[in-house]
Amino acid sequence: MEPPKMNPVVEPLSWMLGTWLSDPPGVGTFPTLQPFQYLEEVHISHVGQPMLNFSFNSFHPDTHKPMHRECGFIRLKPDTNKVAFVSAQNTGIVEVEEGEVNGQELCISSHSISRISFAKEPHVEQITRKFRLNSEGKLEQTVSMATTTQPMTQHLHVTYKKVTP
Repeated sequence: MEPPKMNPVVEPLSWMLGTWLSDPPGVGTFPTLQPFQYLEEVHISHVGQPMLNFSFNSFHPDTHKPMHRECGFIRLKPDTNKVAFVSAQNTGIVEVEEGEVNGQELCISSHSISRISFAKEPHVEQITRKFRLNSEGKLEQTVSMATTTQPMTQHLHVTYKKVTP
């Protein structure tokens, strides 16, 4: 079966397509957490629809036990650089982030965040993400967040190398 043609609406995000692995391990910090590292595998694909599909799967760097998981869709408003990022996470958070793609950089911030009724506190109240393709062809992601007890603070930074187109 022939792979589907990419919908032209998502062409401005084509630099994100592929399977990416963290290299080196990602780094996590937050005032209420001990600093940590993680490995992450990212799949960003399309099926010909006017959106990209994604999954982020992180693992403990020593034990390789699963950690954070999220999956969802990245949509572009046709004929604009406006982007919506819709994500469901294994922590019980569902979020919509919106922003803009400019060249090989995507900056988004939370538009709405919902959570399961028994999500542990403190609750995430705001998230920002920045993806960019660096000069070495590696994908970088920086995530910042604010919770009910902490102001907006950088939480994660990871660089990925592409392993499949």
